[in-house]
Amino acid sequence: MNRIAAILIAGIAALGLVASGATAWAQGKGREKQEQRDQGAKPKKQHKHKDGKGLLGDKIKQNGRHKIDQNGKFSTFVETHNGKVRSVKVNHADKGDVPVKKYKTNKKMAELAAAGGIVPVNLILTQSGTQYLGQTWIGYSYYDEYGDEVIYWFPYDMIEDLDTGAVEYIPAY
Repeated sequence: MNRIAAILIAGIAALGLVASGATAWAQGKGREKQEQRDQGAKPKKQHKHKDGKGLLGDKIKQNGRHKIDQNGKFSTFVETHNGKVRSVKVNHADKGDVPVKKYKTNKKMAELAAAGGIVPVNLILTQSGTQYLGQTWIGYSYYDEYGDEVIYWFPYDMIEDLDTGAVEYIPAY
């Protein structure tokens, strides 16, 4: 009797998979975005976190304006003074200056983005000369032509005006 019940249950499960059609099988990566476009929904916006400290490097020691990144038609410049970041400006090749928003957080967002957003606890170094533990991070952001937010993160001690005008950053993921 148990054998008949097991066969019956397996048959019902197989029939359920066949009846559900394409939803039971793996879909391609682009399929979700295509379905959103078909339904008129907007694609999900991304936050692109970049290590401003690493991009600026030794230019922090030179007073003046330094280009740290090029993203399509967007150029990002950092103005430094006496070893501190005075301001971050973004310029579009056709439209001119782009508005920049200032954030602050206690998480190293550029490192989390490089790791795919999740860092296993056993991979976090507790004592390292290159890591800022318990540090506040200041981010400067703008929106690119795709509507994605690009954010350049700097340690708090590299910023001249500290967190003036900065709003608390809350990750969208």
